[in-house]
Amino acid sequence: MNTRVWMDSWQMECCGEPFALGAEVSWAVVAPDREWLTKVLGAETAATVDAVEEHHGGSPQQSAPVRGTVTGISAVHCRFAPLPGEPDRTRHPVPGSGTLTPLSSARRWTSGRDGLDFVGFLVDLAAPPR
Repeated sequence: MNTRVWMDSWQMECCGEPFALGAEVSWAVVAPDREWLTKVLGAETAATVDAVEEHHGGSPQQSAPVRGTVTGISAVHCRFAPLPGEPDRTRHPVPGSGTLTPLSSARRWTSGRDGLDFVGFLVDLAAPPR
């Protein structure tokens, strides 16, 4: 079984462990926030996310770890802007601005690019053989 996992940028930047294609990983996960992911990834891609990596714990919805071999990594960038009528300091993902860039590894720090902010990684895992 294959699993697609979202990893927020702040999770990796705080204390995440870098990983690469072919790496074996085991991550604690929670259910995805589809509304937010749809704004960042678009509805079609957001619907493919099975879980969200959450290594800080404390979530009542935390499930058993997801284990697998990393078969795909994409850096996700998007534009942020205030909603109409909100203060300029309150920014939200701009729907349709998300881009995915395939990578061979995920580092702790990933920069923004072309006026877009780095928001996370989309990671494909192949289940380990039984």
